[in-house]
Amino acid sequence: MLNAEKRKTLLLLIPVILVLIGYVLYPSIETLLESFKKNGVFSLENYSDFFGEKSAANFEALWNSVYISLLSVLLSALIGIPLAYIFNRYDFPGRQFFSNIAIMPIVLPSLVGVMAFMYLYGEAGLVPNAIKDVLNLSEVPFSIGGITGILIVHAYTMYPYFYMTTSSALNNIDPSLEEAAYNLGSNKFKVFWKVTFPLLTPGLVAASLLVFMVSMASFSAPFLLAGGFRVLSLQIYFSKINGDLEMAATQSVILSVVSISFLLFMRWYQDRKDYRMASKGIGAHRSEVSNPVLKWCMVTLGILAMIVLLLPHATLLILSLVPEGAWTWQTYPTAFSLENFILLFEDPNIWDPVRNSMVMSLLACLGVFVFGIITSYALVKRKFIGKNLLDILVMIPWALPATVVGMNLILAFNEPSAFSFGKILVGTFWILPLAYFVRFIPLVVRSTTAVLEQMDDSIEEAAQNLGAKWFYTFRRVVIPIIMLRRT
Repeated sequence: MLNAEKRKTLLLLIPVILVLIGYVLYPSIETLLESFKKNGVFSLENYSDFFGEKSAANFEALWNSVYISLLSVLLSALIGIPLAYIFNRYDFPGRQFFSNIAIMPIVLPSLVGVMAFMYLYGEAGLVPNAIKDVLNLSEVPFSIGGITGILIVHAYTMYPYFYMTTSSALNNIDPSLEEAAYNLGSNKFKVFWKVTFPLLTPGLVAASLLVFMVSMASFSAPFLLAGGFRVLSLQIYFSKINGDLEMAATQSVILSVVSISFLLFMRWYQDRKDYRMASKGIGAHRSEVSNPVLKWCMVTLGILAMIVLLLPHATLLILSLVPEGAWTWQTYPTAFSLENFILLFEDPNIWDPVRNSMVMSLLACLGVFVFGIITSYALVKRKFIGKNLLDILVMIPWALPATVVGMNLILAFNEPSAFSFGKILVGTFWILPLAYFVRFIPLVVRSTTAVLEQMDDSIEEAAQNLGAKWFYTFRRVVIPIIMLRRT
């Protein structure tokens, strides 16, 4: 007979395992099987071609993907961690406003963000041409592109992962721990390095994994900014459009192996120590910046950073107001109107896709919110065999390019199956919400895990000792803590 705790763990794990097997593992297995086929026959020829001397392009793409991803992690951390520390540990005029603006880049879809940067900082972009005209130069002083352009776009769009997870971890640290270190004679740097930084490790690991895997799957930036610069996600795309689905599947498998290897390394690094602490319910402490010069320097830097962060969004607004034909060969837009917005609401062919996108996104958001919290709770607060394997399954959708996730689902659900309830999902409304749901499972699980890692088990135990049932404790204690510390 199972005891009560094991039954609760089993009840949590059953729906989690079924979802992961049906919509993550099963489609991935379809891709794996495809990689071992050559002209429909089982063969290792695809892997031989990938690692053979004649396929140097694949090795180059693999290396480019890895080092660009590692640099993206580094640059995103160098931006996101200091911003999180400043906005969560110091109080100065406009702090709350600047803190809210800091997460704005994450709302830009990757393709839209790249296009905004091209219109802003590309060779024909607004900023370089404005500088050229103001300084009366013969040519634009700069333009983004190549590897530098990829890294700039990655750093801009991905640093919010570090900012959000670091902010959540900082707000969860009991100030008395740092105060005790100060009272024992430690200086600020030593307190940060010996006390604060180790407690940030779960959040930093979560952010590193997300940034690395998003960068490995990056498609728009290498394709548009670097003229088809070889990365593995582009190689997969080219293999697909050339009709070589077996090689595309092989490249997808190798991309997954690299990303999962990074996941295992980061998990090993995090599991070396225990980062839990007992919170006393003390709110985050912020130091008032008393030096007027320093205070207004921080405000000025905040304003400049706000302008830089909002420029891509402003560019999109400008583009939306430019009627067709008013910005083609011209340096700047020659006319503005509401023509595009009028067409949006008058033409069903334009509005219907917008409405469908919002409905599908809402359904996926609700599903991944519920599933992500349950999965994170099981991974952090429950002990069971195969936890690492479950964690790997959770991260698989983030290790694959979005196009590969879509192809996985197509291969899995282009015919009736038990996981599609006997229906063909391809070509129906439900295939896209399912794809969004699968794709963003890791994002919710990782960010929630960073919070639960620091929540001491005694908080739940106290509620249960007062007579609360497990589900009531989960609903009234655990979920509010997650929501509070992630906001």
